[in-house]
Amino acid sequence: MSVGANQALSRIKVTVESARAASDGERLRRYRRAVQWGALLLAVLIPVTGLFRIDPAAGAFVVLDRQIWFSDFFIVVGFWLAVSSLLVMTYSTFGTAFCGWACPQNTFSEWANRMTQKFLGKRAEVSLTGELIHVSPGKKKWINWLMLGGLFLGASLLLALIPLLYFYPPDVVWSFISVRDDARLAASLHWIYTVFVLIILVDIAVVRYFFCRFMCIYRVWQHSFKTRQTLHIAYDDARGERCASCNFCLSVCPVEIDPRNTSTYDSCINCGACISACDSLQYRLGEPGLLRFEFGERKLSKLVGLAIQQGSRLKSNLGTLLGRFSWSLPLTAIGAAMFTWGLLSYQPYHLSVYRADTNQGTIQDYRIGLANKLYREALLKVRIEGLPTDSYELSGSEMAFTTVGRKDLNVHIAPVLTKGLHPFVVQVESQDGWRASYRVQHFVSRSGR
Repeated sequence: MSVGANQALSRIKVTVESARAASDGERLRRYRRAVQWGALLLAVLIPVTGLFRIDPAAGAFVVLDRQIWFSDFFIVVGFWLAVSSLLVMTYSTFGTAFCGWACPQNTFSEWANRMTQKFLGKRAEVSLTGELIHVSPGKKKWINWLMLGGLFLGASLLLALIPLLYFYPPDVVWSFISVRDDARLAASLHWIYTVFVLIILVDIAVVRYFFCRFMCIYRVWQHSFKTRQTLHIAYDDARGERCASCNFCLSVCPVEIDPRNTSTYDSCINCGACISACDSLQYRLGEPGLLRFEFGERKLSKLVGLAIQQGSRLKSNLGTLLGRFSWSLPLTAIGAAMFTWGLLSYQPYHLSVYRADTNQGTIQDYRIGLANKLYREALLKVRIEGLPTDSYELSGSEMAFTTVGRKDLNVHIAPVLTKGLHPFVVQVESQDGWRASYRVQHFVSRSGR
């Protein structure tokens, strides 16, 4: 080959298509998948670590192995204030991003779709409109149906254990799994677990996105706070000729809407599948996709000065976010502060004293109520101050607990006190340094001497 030919070849512009075409769309899918499985892992870790669960025996909430009573004002009010304001902030700002990125219902609906297409063909879809599943001719085998049903059943058996973790400690759930006797297990738990399994099985095998579109309570609340300023899919209609004969975004949409024409209230779950699909096609032509996430009402346009547009869009979006956070963020912070203070000032034990019996109008017996609010062993020591030692009888000076619970001690006042008022104090002290006292005014109407 001549030198001139080599020089001519060297002047030919060679464009190497990097992995960007696949990377941008694939990166979005990877991020979303990581958030989805991270949310599911978090749903398991919350009860397993003791961060939050429900004690069915006591009918109480449990936070960090602390039993929460309504008297724990700062914890109760702070928690609900923080959660409710945070949810409103999420509703109004990020819209249905929770549905597409973190909701377990959506996560397993996607997984069920992938498994269905793997075993029954790419056109196999589950629909509640009465249409039959389109099974590929090469996959009409009983083994495929059997393996798909086995996967769905196995997933249901596993997922049904997660609700149990919110009502029982991990060791109790393990006793249930290993079929070991445990006094803490409810007698009807096997039936309850079977109901959970059946509900989840029907959900992932048949219902799937039908629940997201028509039955999700999150979407009902969403309608109260969502506006066009909320995060949504924006479409570059100025380049609409690019997709004149392409419906790839529509075909990959899990809730079967047209991403190019979204409205304030629709079934979009902000999953970004349409964005990834469009990017994967347009980047092959060296151009960005026609779909993107955006705040605000302004659509993409072809005005000159893209950098200026992006800067103004960033300002507008930040302004929108700050405007929505202006009232909800302070409420969230106040709720979080109250919750934190409630945990720091938490009273792990409770003392109360009340009348136990009367004798001709004179109270002679009292009952000391002791409660352990921690899920661990405790020993409380009790003593009475202010009365002569020969004037009362205490049924015990110590009370031991193996876990949370309530127990009583009895105090009998002997009829030896003189007429009048005899105040005394019940003092309680725990091994970990907690102290409490309860003052009682004991009145004797007539002398017992």
